[in-house]
Amino acid sequence: MPSRRFLTRAGTALLVFASAQCGGDTQTRPTPSPPTSRGTAPPSIPRPPASQQVFVGAGDIGLCGSPGPELTAKLLDGIAGTVFTLGDNAYTSGTAREYRDCYDPSWGRHKDRTRPVPGNHDYESPGAAPYFEYFGFNAGPAGLGYYSFDLGAWHVVALNSNIAARRHSVQGQWLRADLASSQSLCTIAYWHHPLFTSGPDGDSAEMRDFWSILYDAGAELVLAGHDHDYERFAPQDPDGGRDLARGVREFVVGTGGATPYRFVNIHPNSEARLSGVFGVLKLALENDGYRWEFVSTLGVGDSGNGSCH
Repeated sequence: MPSRRFLTRAGTALLVFASAQCGGDTQTRPTPSPPTSRGTAPPSIPRPPASQQVFVGAGDIGLCGSPGPELTAKLLDGIAGTVFTLGDNAYTSGTAREYRDCYDPSWGRHKDRTRPVPGNHDYESPGAAPYFEYFGFNAGPAGLGYYSFDLGAWHVVALNSNIAARRHSVQGQWLRADLASSQSLCTIAYWHHPLFTSGPDGDSAEMRDFWSILYDAGAELVLAGHDHDYERFAPQDPDGGRDLARGVREFVVGTGGATPYRFVNIHPNSEARLSGVFGVLKLALENDGYRWEFVSTLGVGDSGNGSCH
């Protein structure tokens, strides 16, 4: 199929789709208007099939004075499943007060089903102590910021990009051992700083070792935040080469509530980009594959599916 490029404008949003899609079917379509409920997920939310687990969330969330945190929390109100955060949960310094005033009134109502990772703003407070205190057991062992769990047929690895992330670091050794012990066919990892991004913060090359470890283990997906936009990449090897057979697909989802960014340096394997909106990434994790949908508050969607290696 020849390369295609589509532009869709909705309010201040700019959605760009580039390149022919391989390794999974994709489509663009409007998403429903966000629900208006303010409590936790109501009983009427459709439940996924028993063979499917929903993993939904975003990063860069709790900014006091922004409408974004409440808008995206309302989206979560209508989506059952496990919630993830991709760091920079409470701006600007991750203090206890900012968690109380800027994060808890919105995303806090989903706290019991949230599995977070920290960002650089969380570490503006020494040791990210308020982050660990706020999320407690759901953030893994206190003070580490990395942990893993199984979600249906999938192995899920939460990593900390704010501390040493080289292959032979303590965290790197833990990651290799964790992946070696996993019996799951499908693996997803998430952290704050993206290895690849077309946003203004640029690539975080220090995460290449972790990408390489995940690539060698046959992982499917990496999620990151940091840049306040949405971007989907084709499956890639650790050096950014397109690899549809063994590559890892990355989603950058820094759209949880902080001030949106614009793209500045488009990467060659960037398949979809959305700036100027708030939203969450909804992943349906199935026994041998996955489906994704970026659910925007402006009703602009990016969706598709892929298979496990």
